[in-house]
Amino acid sequence: MSEDHPLFEQGRHLLSVSQFTRENLRAFFDLADAVDPIAKRQAVCTVLDGAMLGSLFFEPSTRTRLSFESAFLRLGGEVTTTTGFTFSSMAKGESIADTSRVVSGYSDVLVVRHPDKGSVAEFAEASTVPVINAGDGAGEHPSQALLDVYTLDKELTDRGKTIDGCHMAIIGDLKFGRTVHSLMKLMSLYKDLTFTVFSPVSLELPTEIEQYAVRHGHRVHVTGTVVEAVTGADAVYATRVQRERMTEELAQANTQGDLLNWSILAEANNLEAIIMHPLPRDSRPDSYDLSSDVDDLPGLAIFHQTDNGLNVRMAIFLTALGVSIEAVNLTTKQRPWKATLRS
Repeated sequence: MSEDHPLFEQGRHLLSVSQFTRENLRAFFDLADAVDPIAKRQAVCTVLDGAMLGSLFFEPSTRTRLSFESAFLRLGGEVTTTTGFTFSSMAKGESIADTSRVVSGYSDVLVVRHPDKGSVAEFAEASTVPVINAGDGAGEHPSQALLDVYTLDKELTDRGKTIDGCHMAIIGDLKFGRTVHSLMKLMSLYKDLTFTVFSPVSLELPTEIEQYAVRHGHRVHVTGTVVEAVTGADAVYATRVQRERMTEELAQANTQGDLLNWSILAEANNLEAIIMHPLPRDSRPDSYDLSSDVDDLPGLAIFHQTDNGLNVRMAIFLTALGVSIEAVNLTTKQRPWKATLRS
């Protein structure tokens, strides 16, 4: 746990995965398990009745924004939101500090995404309420890492395995892909891990992230092909090329075709691997991303990740606002309607 980022608990910002220990991560996942009926709309909860979420997204987002907002609403809270710089006073030159101080006066918790690394920490410094980092440029994305590890734990458990001793292949844009940075840091809380990594030239994993894993007793092997990376892996984590953070010349270098597809997994003799992706994936031809031809494979977990994001983000809000699972249970009731389609 970093001295700069204290343990994530009631009244604390969530800025980095370094705010977790192995013990409180397990307790956090237990809380995420406990709210599963609410996440699945099997029950209605009003524990956050009267609470207000300030949702500030200064960078495009679909899943993360809607997931956070849905999580808060499912706990009975209310949401105010703004998206993009154009529709905020920052377009008029207002500072991050002023924006944070003003909006936190209207809210009980803030969720912030911003394109500049370190910017969410600036929001936190000026805020009067807990701030949740929903992604700061090429920095961290702690809630994504939490839902990734939560999902991986469940997928491995279903196979009679644990994260301890796991072999994970991480492929794609490892330089600008902030989800990878947070994922490897959080997974480093576990034991005896092997990471095999592959990236196009100039999109390599930052040295500090590799060294972080090695310092915590894990192995990081850099491979020259995707086939090498995924061979023997329990799980494969693919990331799209973050073209919005790159120069035009770099965006066009070695990023054609598919990053991962059925044929590559077959060549690696690993069609049973758990397949993960933080989404969105670029489904256009030659986008150099995860191909849709893997969608029928038994290990596909990308939509399990998005579903689990609700549990994890509800647990984030409950932790930051100091709400116990006992209080959640007291304000939860069975829903009287069904929202499933008939065949």
